[in-house]
Amino acid sequence: MLKKLANLEKRLGYSFQDKDLLVKALTHSSYAYEVQAEEASDNEVFEFLGDSILGFLLADFLCASFPYLCEGELSKLKSAMASTSALANFAQKIKLDQRVLLGKGEEKSGGRNKKTILAGTFEAVVAALYLEGGIEETRRFLDDLFSTFLKRVDMTKFLVNDYKSALQEHLQSSDSLGPVYRTVTTRGPDHKKRFIVEVSYRNNRLAKASGFSKKDAEQKAAQKAVKSLLGKKIRTLTADTFLLKKKK
Repeated sequence: MLKKLANLEKRLGYSFQDKDLLVKALTHSSYAYEVQAEEASDNEVFEFLGDSILGFLLADFLCASFPYLCEGELSKLKSAMASTSALANFAQKIKLDQRVLLGKGEEKSGGRNKKTILAGTFEAVVAALYLEGGIEETRRFLDDLFSTFLKRVDMTKFLVNDYKSALQEHLQSSDSLGPVYRTVTTRGPDHKKRFIVEVSYRNNRLAKASGFSKKDAEQKAAQKAVKSLLGKKIRTLTADTFLLKKKK
C-alpha cells in the first residue's frame, strides 16, 4: 500500500503528511462496507467536496485562459471538462484505476474500468489534496491536467457542443430552417421501451437512431447526421466530448 501511495503522490507532485487522507480518498464504499472498520470510511464526502473545488478551479482556469470566449462558450467547455468521461480520463492519467480500493464484488464486476467510480475517486483525491496542501497546491495539480486536455484545442477555431446543437448550428448557417425530429415508432414494454427517432432537413431524411428515451434517440440521430455531414471537421476529445469547427 505504501508503495502505491508513493507512486500516486509522485504523479500528484505532492507528498502527504497525513497518509490517511489519501487512503480515504481512494476508499470506495464497496470496500468500506466489506471491511466494516472505523478507519475504512468511504470517500463519498470527499467526492462532494472535490466536485465543488474542481468546479471553482476549472472556471478560474478557463476564464484566465480564454478571456475572449463568451459565457455560453465557457459554460459548454466547463461542462465538457467536468463531465464523468473527462474526469475518468484524468483519473486514468494518474493511474487511479490501479489504486482505488474496491470491494471484492465491485472488483469482479469491472469496477476499475467504470467511469463513475474513476470520476468520483478523482474528485475525492482533489479534496484530499485541498484539505492538506491548500488551494494553490490543488490549483497547480489541476492546471497541469487542464492544460494537457486543451493542448490540441485552438478555441478561436473550435467550439465544444452537443450533437443536437451542432446539427442546428450547421444547418442554420445556410438559412433559418433547422432539423426536424420525428418519433417513427416505439418498441418494447413500458418499463423497457425503445424510441426510434428520425431527423430530417427540408424533407430529406438525414439519420435514424434508437434510444431508451426520446432525448437519447434524438441525440444519437443528430450524432449520426453530424458525422455524416461534417466528417473530419469533428475532433473527439472523450467519449462524450467533441470539437466542431466554428463557422467563419
